[in-house]
Amino acid sequence: MTREEQRLLESRQRKAHWKRWGPYLSEREWGTVREDYSAKGTAWEYFPHDHARSRAYRWGEDGIGGFCDRHQRICFALALWNRRDPILKERLFGLNGNEGNHGEDVKEYYFYLDATPTHSYLKMLYKYPQAEFPYARLVEENRRRTKADPEFELIDTGVFDQDRYFDVFVEYAKASVEDILVRITAWNRGPEAAPLDLLPTIWLRNTWSWGRHRTSAKLWRGGDREGARIIGVDVAEYGRRWLVAERAPQLLFTGNETNAKRIFGSDNATPYVKDAFHEYLIGGQQAAIDPSQTGTKAAALYRQEIPAGSSITLRLLLTDKDPAVGAPGWFGKAFEDTFAARIADADEFYAQRAPQEGTEDRLRVQRQAFAGLLWSKQYYHYDVRSWLEGDRGFPPPPAERATGRNCEWKHLYNADVLAMPDKWEYPWYASWDTAFHCVALAPIDPDFAKEQLVLLLREWYLHPNGQLPAYEWMLNDVNPPVHAWAAWRVYKIEKRVRGCADRVFLERIFHKLLLNFTWWVNRKDPEGMNVFEGGFLGLDNIGLFDRSKPLPTGGHLEQSDGTSWMGMYCLNMLVIALELSREEAAYEDVASKFFEHFIYIAQAMNDIGSEGIALWDEEDGFYYDALHLPDGSKRFLKIRSLVGLVPLFAVETLEPESLAKLKGFNSRMQWFLDNIPAARRHIDMTQSSAVGVRHLLSLASREQLLRVLAYMLDQNEFLSPYGIRSLSKFHRDHPYIVRFDGADYRVDYEPAESRSGTFGGNSNWRGPVWFPSNFLLIESLQRFHHYFGDSLQVEYPTRSGRWLTLWQVAAELSRSLEEIFLRGSSGKRPVYGGMERFQNDPHWRDMILFYEYFHGDTGVGLGAGHQTGWTALVAKLMEQTGA
Repeated sequence: MTREEQRLLESRQRKAHWKRWGPYLSEREWGTVREDYSAKGTAWEYFPHDHARSRAYRWGEDGIGGFCDRHQRICFALALWNRRDPILKERLFGLNGNEGNHGEDVKEYYFYLDATPTHSYLKMLYKYPQAEFPYARLVEENRRRTKADPEFELIDTGVFDQDRYFDVFVEYAKASVEDILVRITAWNRGPEAAPLDLLPTIWLRNTWSWGRHRTSAKLWRGGDREGARIIGVDVAEYGRRWLVAERAPQLLFTGNETNAKRIFGSDNATPYVKDAFHEYLIGGQQAAIDPSQTGTKAAALYRQEIPAGSSITLRLLLTDKDPAVGAPGWFGKAFEDTFAARIADADEFYAQRAPQEGTEDRLRVQRQAFAGLLWSKQYYHYDVRSWLEGDRGFPPPPAERATGRNCEWKHLYNADVLAMPDKWEYPWYASWDTAFHCVALAPIDPDFAKEQLVLLLREWYLHPNGQLPAYEWMLNDVNPPVHAWAAWRVYKIEKRVRGCADRVFLERIFHKLLLNFTWWVNRKDPEGMNVFEGGFLGLDNIGLFDRSKPLPTGGHLEQSDGTSWMGMYCLNMLVIALELSREEAAYEDVASKFFEHFIYIAQAMNDIGSEGIALWDEEDGFYYDALHLPDGSKRFLKIRSLVGLVPLFAVETLEPESLAKLKGFNSRMQWFLDNIPAARRHIDMTQSSAVGVRHLLSLASREQLLRVLAYMLDQNEFLSPYGIRSLSKFHRDHPYIVRFDGADYRVDYEPAESRSGTFGGNSNWRGPVWFPSNFLLIESLQRFHHYFGDSLQVEYPTRSGRWLTLWQVAAELSRSLEEIFLRGSSGKRPVYGGMERFQNDPHWRDMILFYEYFHGDTGVGLGAGHQTGWTALVAKLMEQTGA
């Protein structure tokens, strides 16, 4: 057991709270739904970036390279000023959803470089220009550009030319559960000496201004000792803490209170408000700082001049031990030894999880993927009832809120550390994102992965009707039902990693998933035909119409992906029930229910009956959505998209040795096979083991699988050099167009950003490569191979004459996804395309960004630039494929 694994064990056994402190601070709280009290839900406009420095947040906090306790009562982050910017750099800047030509977009460069699961060691890098930060130019140029143009990025403004910027590294190391060491190192990469003011800042989340909670919280000047300055911290939940800063910096104090005069034009209750440090440094207002040296926000001000090519290092300590007691020695050899030990612990921990004989570059990519996943944890607070009602002492929210966004989720109370897609573009959880995060997290921290999956099914998250919350912008939206898949995968991963299975977790989550499954059946199968609608199902603009809204044609869609997701859900629940049946026979009855339900879904997907067409087109050999019109007629929407590949996700093998132990289930299954004709049509029993007949449950038969794979593995269709596209390249020259009531609805192949804002602005499923869908396809191919073995081979690519087993195809796809991030023979990473600085500069070329999705032809990163959430699946792929 490594030292980090020992800490994980102590945390799991509640012997030591190693996860009490972590990088749980958001990078953007402004512009979120939680902070929006407008009548029409215009979150971006109600609380813009310009307000963020002056306005106290209601529900959370944000900062650069931040650290806080798991309830976000005490927050720490770094503020910077290059003595040229008009704004103190206390948080990251980006374009809101209405300013960016491709939607919201962070306009900063920062990288998560290392992290351990207990946050015993953390390292990130922020690149800060020495020139004035071009806020206005970024907004104006992106607003001018159309959706046919690329985004205008910070690097395009020229502020990094001649290397005139600072590399600011922020590191944390835990000497103990409550002793947190901070090391901040700033490098001047430019050709000349340059000034830099650094303000390590500690503050208390404002819980006292809203009239709901009485709380005792304060900061004060704690004196000096041995050349160090001390800030005292006192909060009711934790008692006293101290922040110790070396080299006697100037201490600044104020209150974490709204500057009402600047924001609203009204009088301030106190002269010492949130933006005081900005006003003191940039505005030259001495009176902005509290002379009593008390408050709820404080900073240690270091005013530096850094020579060209040189660095300065600051050291701080956050501790629960009174600095006035005992010998100091805070920043000597012991401090550096602790950092060296925690870095060695991280190296030891990841060495056990690295690809065997992996190259240095592969190890770097994998480790940064895990780091981004861990850094993207966030304390997330959202009490919908309180949010809807408003707070005492403040004007009541507009009447429209009572029947507006999320009004049906009054039970929802979130105040937890959650795995986020990222902490700027998406500083909120999304239920299907969480599932993929947990699968990526499981190899390094199965405890946290399990906690996350269970948490979203707890009664203060799960709707009483069984629906999972989608995401804060619209909790009622519907994401693909992948929670059961994730639970089963995490269960198996932990069993492999730790050599033991957590049956209690599996049983606990299974019962809650029964509620969610029932919600799906009751709400998304309107005609009781086992053909499902599901709304956009996370795939945004993949189809002709916005699938979350009434169709312009009237009627409804019979969704190939919606129905297939439910087929997959059935099989996930089936295998969980069978696993639980090993120790409790009662679960065999439930397993039979899911087996039978799957057969009916397979029948609806594939069989043409009296009710009309199924979702399989025999002529084309592909699955399509079907448009059900008000006059009762149906027609295929012949768009070759991921919608037609999702049926491959639903596949499982039942082994005879397992079935032999499950008498009740086996008997019921045999009755079904003998009496329900559809059962034999949709179960393959051509393969046997030494024990008996094996059973393949799959929506696609062997023949259908081969026909779909002929499209999927065709370079002129789905197969790109970097994975499987979300839409066939066929539609580049053959757009799909349907005309209704004088309007054209069309789908074109768009390998990069969407050129239309109709379906969510900057999200695009019409060509780019997405990691979650590719990961599921790879797993499906592996499961098909598990059943058919080497006897089933396909051409890879189609028409190449190169025949591979499905296991080999899965490995090829895995490698193609990994190669997005790896340096090829040219020394360049496809993810960065023509960005020369990222490809060649020694201070940039090994800093990896894990984007939301990737160009369908070139592999260039697109969408959210720090969405290590589900894109961290690349680390799991690397673990599986080895060198």
